[in-house]
Amino acid sequence: MSNPEHLQYTEEHEWLTTAEAGEVATVGITKHAADALGDIVYVDLPEVGATVTAGETCGELESTKSVSDLYSPATGEVVEVNEAVKDDNSLVNGEPFEGGWLFKVRVESTGPLLSADEYTKITNPSA
Repeated sequence: MSNPEHLQYTEEHEWLTTAEAGEVATVGITKHAADALGDIVYVDLPEVGATVTAGETCGELESTKSVSDLYSPATGEVVEVNEAVKDDNSLVNGEPFEGGWLFKVRVESTGPLLSADEYTKITNPSA
């Protein structure tokens, strides 16, 4: 699965829909991250109304292999969490770019973001 061109990525393997300041963006983890983690068994997401900070941890993903921090790609207020993912953690592995999104944030600013091509070069240098 290639990385969707319309998304932006972090070096920590999160993705963000493109959004200007004041707009709402969706956050998730990449297919690369989901594959590396293995079967996700627990998701700890920020609460609606919480403020997240770009580059800072805002949750955790627990898999059969390990526990991994979730980093926010943007600073802003969390306006929605994906309840379906909390009920069915396998959505993160099976649909990381669609039904497996994690939360939505009203963007104040973003951290360093990569294009799909830049992210692919980091995760698959031979591509």
